[in-house]
Amino acid sequence: MASMFEVLAEPHRREILDLLRDGERLVGDLVERLELTQPTVSKHLKILRGAGLVEVRPAAQRRWYRLCPAPLAEIDEWLAPYRRMWSASLDTLERHLDTMPDDDAEGA
Repeated sequence: MASMFEVLAEPHRREILDLLRDGERLVGDLVERLELTQPTVSKHLKILRGAGLVEVRPAAQRRWYRLCPAPLAEIDEWLAPYRRMWSASLDTLERHLDTMPDDDAEGA
């Protein structure tokens, strides 16, 4: 799991995943959208492929990249208890705020 977090810690890799969320893309499109060099994008794609987050589909001379969401589901499962913790804390805060007097109503 730590290596997945290391992979996702890099902002350009997260941006690549965000772009691939909408569907397959050619590496040239990713280069253009990210405003990075082709070797840099290819390096990030290689790391994402190694982590199982991206697949490549060759089509003639082109390579189409697509998102593989399964490893992200594992992270989502790991984060679930923390989301519940934050949700409970926010619910408690909301209940507290609901008990406070409305300053606008008093001043009017």
